[in-house]
Amino acid sequence: MRKEKRKHRLLKAVLCLGLAGILCYGGLIAFVYIREKEEAVSMESLEKDYDAIIVLGAQVLQNGEPNTQLAWRLDAALEAWQARPVPLVTCGAQGKDEPLPEAEAMKRYLMARGVPETQILTDPDSFNTSQNLKNAAALLQPLGGIRKVLIVTSDYHLPRAMALAMDQGFEAAGLGSPCKPEYWLKNHAREALSWVKYWLMKAAGRG
Repeated sequence: MRKEKRKHRLLKAVLCLGLAGILCYGGLIAFVYIREKEEAVSMESLEKDYDAIIVLGAQVLQNGEPNTQLAWRLDAALEAWQARPVPLVTCGAQGKDEPLPEAEAMKRYLMARGVPETQILTDPDSFNTSQNLKNAAALLQPLGGIRKVLIVTSDYHLPRAMALAMDQGFEAAGLGSPCKPEYWLKNHAREALSWVKYWLMKAAGRG
């Protein structure tokens, strides 16, 4: 009888922990969504006072073209550059299933749409957002006078990217592009875990 009670209490504890974990994870996803909405701004209302544009990478297809999500980021960056032609940094290394570095594919896409090669700096070595912003800062540093950067990425990713840019000493503005609706939950769930990693790194003094 006691053994059965212990099993029942253990099962109850496991279920309670599982429920608490689900609620916490759901809360983190809600946090990502709220932060995304807080940072949302249209191109029309964006202040055109940035000194450089940093556009973050995403998947490149086997034909060398950006996937839909990356093309949307690049289109937003192009519109921002047309409004204020400043140095533009493309970030992203080559994944194992990609034919070339994301940064290079992004550069080609922008050049084909009128951005001069001399205006584009490429970071083909970064594999995550933290590396994106560190490498972009290093590329922009020799130019001098770069005070405010415009971060361009997908909307769910924008708040954390801006936080990492500010960690690099930038004053950051942001311009988000949409994500495909069918990937909404996957992207927000993954971004929630990335925020946890960011906070842990900050707490450890490694952010």
